[in-house]
This record gives sequence, structure tokens and C-alpha cells, in this order.
Amino acid sequence: MIAALSTDREVIQHPTTKGTATELHWLRMLGDYLPKRYCADNAFVLDCDGNLSEQIDVVIYDRQYSPFLFNQDGAKYVPAESVYAVLEVKPEFNGANVAYAAEKAASVRRLRRTSAPIPHAGGKFDPIVPPPILAGILTLGSEWKPAFGKPFAELISSLSAAQRPDVGCVLRVGGFDIRYGETAPEIVGGSPETALIFFFLRLLARLQAAGTIAALDFSEYGKVL
Repeated sequence: MIAALSTDREVIQHPTTKGTATELHWLRMLGDYLPKRYCADNAFVLDCDGNLSEQIDVVIYDRQYSPFLFNQDGAKYVPAESVYAVLEVKPEFNGANVAYAAEKAASVRRLRRTSAPIPHAGGKFDPIVPPPILAGILTLGSEWKPAFGKPFAELISSLSAAQRPDVGCVLRVGGFDIRYGETAPEIVGGSPETALIFFFLRLLARLQAAGTIAALDFSEYGKVL
């Protein structure tokens, strides 16, 4: 991953093309290694009221229980109920990019998610509370030295609950996992040698803990037609 992203950074001059190429590397990696119950795509997220998120670099969403709604000329739209995680891809880990990723995450987390009963052979399961949507940032390097030090901790402490990152990866520095309590956030970081696998295992643990998404209530989506 470091070699591929470094080459793209040196060879591709057009910023948009460079950003797209970088996203594709992360999407390919996640597509290859995530369990098949998940999809990973660049997408917009929408809700039953017609609200739309900003375009998200990496949306990890359900493959089995929630429908993929719309694909218009390569622009994908997925329902908010199906989303497990949103990740922003940037070249460098710094205050501006973390804040930008935070606002992207908030544009998804603010959407309304429905939940419907689930019929089964013995009756019906009650609607569940949708699990929290994970958020994070993926970069090659870091302008902060150290990357996960005081400036990063102060920034994430100032963010709202809708903006807060949970996991991320700075390939040349390490992965990170954040837990929020009543006091300062607890940031656990990995080493440069284990950056990608640390991030991926922490992401998998978070996805596993989230369980299964809520069943989408199609009647709520029908009300806007």
C-alpha cells in the first residue's frame, strides 16, 4: 500500500485523478479482505426524508439485508440504514484533513435511519436501535509529529459526537483506535510496521461489535414519493 500510494503521489499530477487513484487502492484492499457481508464503495448516503450526505470516499455498508438503492453514471447512493462506517481518504494526517473528515462523517450521522420489525417463522422480531456509524480517516503520511499526540487529542476533544473519528490509518506511522469517555479520549496507536493490519483488525472488531444493521422500513421511504 505504501509503495502504491507513494507512486501515485509522485506520478499522477492532476489532484482529482490522484485522489481517485488513492481511494481505489483503499477500496480494493477493503473489498478483498472484509467479510463478504460488507461492501465498500465511494458513495452518497441518503435517508427516507430525501436528505443527502456529502460524497464519502469509503462507505462500508451491508451487502445482505439492506438494498443498494441507486447507481447513476457511477455515482452510488446507499440508504443510511445500511451504513456501518464512513472513511475519508487524504494524503496527509493534519488538523485540516481531520476536521474535513469529521464534517463528512457528520453529514452521514445526521441522517434519519428507520428500523422495521423482522418477521420469522415463530413470529416477529421488534425493530432494533440502529448501531452507531463508525467514522475515520485514511492517509499515507502525517504532518503532525507525533501523529497521535496532543494536537490530535485536542482537536478530536473539541468535536461533536456526530463528528468524532473512531478508527484510522496513517500508513507510514500506524493505525489508531479511539474510545470516548467522560474524560479525555483514549487513543490507542499501532506501529509503522503494523499500521495497516492494526487498523484493519480494529475496524473488524468494531464492525463485529456493531452486529447487524436495522431492517430498512420501506414504507417510510415511500412517503416521499
